[in-house]
Amino acid sequence: MPSQRSAVIVGASLSGLMTALTLSRIGIRVTLLERSDDTGRTGAALHVPDGLVERITGLSSAEVPQPITSGIQTWFAVHGALRKAIEADANITLRQNTAVRTVDQDLNQAWAITTSGERIRADVIIGADGHRSVVRRKVAPEKPDATFAGYLIWIGIADEPDLGARRWPRDVAFLGDDNNTLLGYPLPGLDGSTAAGHRRLGWAWYDASRNALLRSAGAVDGSVVRHSLMPAGIPNATYQELALQARGLFPSPWSDAILDSIGRRAVIGTPIAEYVPDELVRGRFALVGDAAHVPTPMTGSGFSESLQDAEALAVAISGADDIVVGLREYEATRLRSARSLVQSGQGFSRSFAARAA
Repeated sequence: MPSQRSAVIVGASLSGLMTALTLSRIGIRVTLLERSDDTGRTGAALHVPDGLVERITGLSSAEVPQPITSGIQTWFAVHGALRKAIEADANITLRQNTAVRTVDQDLNQAWAITTSGERIRADVIIGADGHRSVVRRKVAPEKPDATFAGYLIWIGIADEPDLGARRWPRDVAFLGDDNNTLLGYPLPGLDGSTAAGHRRLGWAWYDASRNALLRSAGAVDGSVVRHSLMPAGIPNATYQELALQARGLFPSPWSDAILDSIGRRAVIGTPIAEYVPDELVRGRFALVGDAAHVPTPMTGSGFSESLQDAEALAVAISGADDIVVGLREYEATRLRSARSLVQSGQGFSRSFAARAA
């Protein structure tokens, strides 16, 4: 009887969790390696399709450990629901605080080497490790880095009780001027409630005027995005400038949500990177999510494309006797769509970044 196939997934953000669940569903034993401990995670809002966890796992609604409502949800809500499903799956092992230094392979297997020197072997290595992917350096050594798009987004979330009583927005809002674009979105409360008094407002402010700050903080080095600006690392003068701009640029309640976030120092500045892939697979290595394709968030499709990556990868592997052949089928299925996704947002990026040049 053939032995059970195995996979190591590098990265346990949303794409890694979804890929782990789809692979487990077809009988593959999965080890998830995540460098962090889930503290300090960031993320804006996502559009969640109906029955997300049921769709990925094949479980019924009654069996899902933590269902999630369709529609606009925070990154944290989606991550929490997927993590509960991972914890309930005996076929998946999640190892946090396990950073991967490099990956390698031969004709018969692949392996990840951690920063502590441990070698973790499997039939396939999946890179779900974001726009600075370690696995991508082996899949596409000629083109390993995503490139800075020339602007950042400031992200924050405010609770309804902190904003006072006023008319509550029902839909996503696009606001701003030539140099600033605000995407605002009403959100359920932390308890999932959409009742008045329990809701939240999320906002993402596209800003092309802070590139000098990004470079001085080391967040951008040359054309490569290194890290986000976390709240404590944003200068007080920048907070004051943002507050002044928000009052003049955006109407209530969006300006109120921004000012509330600034007042609590609960703002994150994320430099936008982009990556158009030429390949998704090399031997026993494959890429999914932001490791595979990095679009501007303005496309609004990054999460749905990552979901399609996870599902297509499972379908391709399950239909192939040779896992390497299955990975090539995955690439053939997903590469054109992945390239088109990123390219669809590059016109906005070039135009927006050029306005502040």
